[in-house]
Amino acid sequence: MARRNKLLASSIEATRYQREWFAGLREAVAGGAPLALVNADAPQEIFRAMGIPYVVNQWWASVVAAKRRTGEYLRTLRENGYPDYSEQYSATSLASVFAEIPDPPWNGLPRPTIVLGDTTGDASRKVFDIWDEQDGIAYYPLESAAADTVPVNWWELMPDQWETVIGTARLDLMVAELEGLVRFLETTTGRVFRESRFREVMALINEQEEWNRRTRDLIARTRPVPLRVDDSISSVMVPQWHRGTVWARDAARRFHDEVAARVAAGEAACPGERLRLMWIGRGLWYDMDFYRYFEERHGAVFVWSMYLAIAADGYIRHGDDPMRALAARFAAFSDQLYRPPWSNEWYLKEARLHQVDGVVHLVGEDARSGWFITETLERAGIPVFELRVDNVDQRAYDLTTVRAAVDDWLTDRVAGRASKKPSPHTPSAP
Repeated sequence: MARRNKLLASSIEATRYQREWFAGLREAVAGGAPLALVNADAPQEIFRAMGIPYVVNQWWASVVAAKRRTGEYLRTLRENGYPDYSEQYSATSLASVFAEIPDPPWNGLPRPTIVLGDTTGDASRKVFDIWDEQDGIAYYPLESAAADTVPVNWWELMPDQWETVIGTARLDLMVAELEGLVRFLETTTGRVFRESRFREVMALINEQEEWNRRTRDLIARTRPVPLRVDDSISSVMVPQWHRGTVWARDAARRFHDEVAARVAAGEAACPGERLRLMWIGRGLWYDMDFYRYFEERHGAVFVWSMYLAIAADGYIRHGDDPMRALAARFAAFSDQLYRPPWSNEWYLKEARLHQVDGVVHLVGEDARSGWFITETLERAGIPVFELRVDNVDQRAYDLTTVRAAVDDWLTDRVAGRASKKPSPHTPSAP
């Protein structure tokens, strides 16, 4: 199936903006500006407030995978004595420090001077330790504590009652980590942290994520769905990487308004929609056509991915202490997506909210956490297909076999169940 054009003007604009931004970033770094490489689940807000340019590690890996060049980067790691079969999503960027591949995507990743990531896994910590061994590159590690208890409805409490949800001890630890990061960055870069600017950044992010919440809710209640998940990813995630800017806030609003206009006009991503599917896991970046492949035969459309949903439920933090609010955003970020009971109850809530008939679950390296998610959904009567592939390393991905297996699952488990459900009522457009 040929890759189709983007559906949304907001997606086209976001991609254009990102390309221009990245070209400008490369020019600034060539002129001597510092550059940080930061993990997706790290507090980028501090870099934004201090005016320190940064690239998100996993965003770069997704660009490489979308161009189907990940294998070349992994081969570079292997040739330099490092494994090419572990933490591929986080390790793709590391290959650039040894040797850039010929004709790299977007002209290649500039060499960072700072890397930031947490220490929640042994393998991921080792990736950053290798960065730290390179000349001129400094690594700042973030610690993370585990939760004792978790309110089942954490997503309802997080915007205003985050201290209760996360716990004072965890927040104290994260605040200390963030204050240490500020001192580290001031010493390393010479840039100055100003709380007034930091407050502006935090306020803009709350506004941006409120728009994302409205968009998520609008998509969830509309049948047929006005857009697929692959239509929305650029519209959501590029502004997320620029959160804390006026452009990102306004981009989130433009995305919402464009979706609302499609709903009002009765436009559907799949006019013959019969089945609504949920995608749990990171984007399958080297096979984005996967999300459209099953429409013609089954009327099956993917209506949900974590990107818009976690923007809606995982980021908004109100409060008078901006540093503690930022700590509340990231102290439990990985828990929300990957660790039970945080993750499985949230996915079930989202599945019901979006009226899904089945779930395709990309199970990552931590299969134990994946088991809890699958079990929770299946126990609630929602069929789950577990897809055990890496989301950026396509070397073990057999497209024909995978699609045939999902096709059989849709026929055998999802279609029959969906036919027995009462016809849903489609709310009127706002």
